[in-house]
Amino acid sequence: MDSFLDYEECIQDSPAFRLTLDKCQTDVAELQSQVEKVMKLCGKMVESGQAYNTANQHFLAGLAEFSTYHKRDSVIMNCMSQFIQGLQEMINFHTVLFDQTQRAINQQLSNLLTQFIPQLGETRKEFVRIGEDLETAAVKNAQVYRHKVTDAERASHLLLATRKCHQHFALDYCLQLNNFKAQQKLDILNSVFSYFHAQYTFFHQGFDLLRDLEPTMKSMAAQLAQLSTECTAKRKDLENTHLLVQQRDASGEPILSSCPDGGETIQGYLFKRSRRKNKTWKRCWFSIKDNQLVYTKSHKEEPVSLFDDLRLCAVKSLDSIDRRFSFELVSVKKCCALQADSEELKQAWISAVQGSIDMAYRERVESQQPQPKESPLPLQSPSDPQPGQPPQRPAALVVALQSPGNHRCCDCSEEEPRWASVNLGITMCIECSGIHRSLGVHLSKVRSLTLDSWDPEQLKLLCGLGNDVINGIYESRCAAEGRVKPSAGSPRPEKETWIKEKYVEKRFVKDASSPETQIGRENAGRQLYQAAFQGDLVTMASALAQGAEVNWSHAEEEGRTALIGSTFGGSLSACEFLLQNGANVNYRDQRGQGALHTAATWGHTGQVCLLLKKGANQYAVDERGQDPLAIAIETAHADIVTL
Repeated sequence: MDSFLDYEECIQDSPAFRLTLDKCQTDVAELQSQVEKVMKLCGKMVESGQAYNTANQHFLAGLAEFSTYHKRDSVIMNCMSQFIQGLQEMINFHTVLFDQTQRAINQQLSNLLTQFIPQLGETRKEFVRIGEDLETAAVKNAQVYRHKVTDAERASHLLLATRKCHQHFALDYCLQLNNFKAQQKLDILNSVFSYFHAQYTFFHQGFDLLRDLEPTMKSMAAQLAQLSTECTAKRKDLENTHLLVQQRDASGEPILSSCPDGGETIQGYLFKRSRRKNKTWKRCWFSIKDNQLVYTKSHKEEPVSLFDDLRLCAVKSLDSIDRRFSFELVSVKKCCALQADSEELKQAWISAVQGSIDMAYRERVESQQPQPKESPLPLQSPSDPQPGQPPQRPAALVVALQSPGNHRCCDCSEEEPRWASVNLGITMCIECSGIHRSLGVHLSKVRSLTLDSWDPEQLKLLCGLGNDVINGIYESRCAAEGRVKPSAGSPRPEKETWIKEKYVEKRFVKDASSPETQIGRENAGRQLYQAAFQGDLVTMASALAQGAEVNWSHAEEEGRTALIGSTFGGSLSACEFLLQNGANVNYRDQRGQGALHTAATWGHTGQVCLLLKKGANQYAVDERGQDPLAIAIETAHADIVTL
């Protein structure tokens, strides 16, 4: 629709004019369709925008309600309030934008559809009708005979009048079309310009608003950076605590904490026998607090005092019932039967209750003694560190660090290790201990040197082996392999790869025999058996590293294992080392004798105690029908008999 209709061509009503007129009418129809489409899309856009505003308004309401969670933090509340207020202003700006869009597009473009196009339609109908009348008048004028003068004049006058009327409507129709061409450009451009101006106003107001909020945003960014640093430090602290708790033995040991007077308190789950006729057992949470034994059945209930004054109670083991690990608290008024989950827990509870009773009596005696009028300096117990002296280390840690190389982590050389592997005889840092624990207890049994209890035999392994000895075995080919040992600052994945190559794959062990061949297994097994017989811990560790099976039986020695061989030699450390590395305590040779039989035969009392502690069957009989007790009686080993 770039050219206008020519009025001269309109008067002549030539085919060229008709062609131009048809094209113009087609353009008007297409423009009408496009305008209706744009108006419809604009309506949908405005409707979606209003729905967005409604959803955004609900979101701000939820955000404002959510911010009350930090109502005690004035800094966060102030920032959140300003941000919510700013976002509310943005919603208002959106509302104005959608309103202006509605007026800019729909209202202005609707003028084309409501004013010009209907008028054009009516004029076109009249133009078509007059054109048909002109065609009819021309036909009639042509059909009049010459001798009919009156009819010829009448037809000529009708044709002339109709032609003038047709020319009048044609000119009027062309004028309206030309006016429409000029007006539609103006209306469309004006509509688009108004819409763009509304967008400009919207973004300009948004820019001004955000510029006003820029100081608040910078302040919040600084606070976020500080909070991020604090959160990272806190998360690392929580991860270390989680790792520390995770790496403790999951053996059900109670949580003990020192009291001010050196006593112990204990808390945990116990089964409590009901005093009713049915004698049911219920699992409750027990704790000792303020010289009272209290319990609760559920976290929703308040603790109930079972015994108000432990000084009036006595605690003893309860062996007269069928349930295991039971003990009893007895007072003048009542008695109560309790059950722990293991023998260790039972003994811990009995000791803790008895200790609490003793402490209560000591407190009463001390309160009755006259106090000195003045005490210029605070009293110190012998166990308290003197001023200027470092705090005392746990006994297990002191003993473990005495062995050469044990003052550094065996795998990354970090100072002051606090964890150890019982079966390997090494010390390690907390991060490496977590990796060792992931290998499984069949490869490394990790325990804390400060939190867990240690038997003397286990500490002897740490002293007899140690980091220098084990590294000399497991890292002997490290240089040949071209590997560099990780340091304390190395990332955890690097340490994990190193530890798996070192202990699982045994890549750096020198002269490792192939466990896939029968000859390799026998050679390593003989080396382990001979070293166990001699009590040589270093050679035993080397044999295991080279692929020896801990339960390999020596066919030339009546099918004895290394554990049985260690009982011939009498080495308690060798026996403990094999048991820690998975030796079968109840394996018996061709004569039906196990390690316990041999230890009883040779009178090795320490080994007998250790084997019984590790679950050796004291009722197993050999080919002569004798159990270890009968053998001890026969060999006149009184210490073993009295066990």
